Amino acid sequence: MEARLDLLSNPVANKIIKHFTAAGLAVKDAGLPAATRELVLLRVSQINGCAFCVDMHSKDAAHAGETAQRLHLVAVWREATVFTDAERAALELAEEATRIADAAGGVSDEVWENARKHYDEDQLVALIATIATINAFNRFNVIVQQPAGWYEVGMHS
Repeated sequence: MEARLDLLSNPVANKIIKHFTAAGLAVKDAGLPAATRELVLLRVSQINGCAFCVDMHSKDAAHAGETAQRLHLVAVWREATVFTDAERAALELAEEATRIADAAGGVSDEVWENARKHYDEDQLVALIATIATINAFNRFNVIVQQPAGWYEVGMHS
């Protein structure tokens, strides 16, 4: 499989991707736990069917020490017992925010209030930014049919 467009060599795409990456990096100082961030990146990518991002974020999470069991269970987190209440709240927010067009009114008050119980304002901003940027990355990759399997940890650092 070959991508419809080489995003890494296209100067316009490269410029845009650098801005998305910068936005994603800005959240690292907001106090959102790294494990939560990785779980959200992986789950949103699964929902959007972004094979490249699922490959990348599962490898990055494993490299950062995430267990194989938790990575395998992200797709079915509601039935899994290996996630904290805070992680579950983040995953629920990520799902509703990613599927925003499917729910009249967007993210429900119940999901938002549950996230607020576990995260302070800076962490919520970081969580929202993480969800928004990974959705943007997913769309780029899905639209151009970016193949998966060739990502190596750290190659986009």
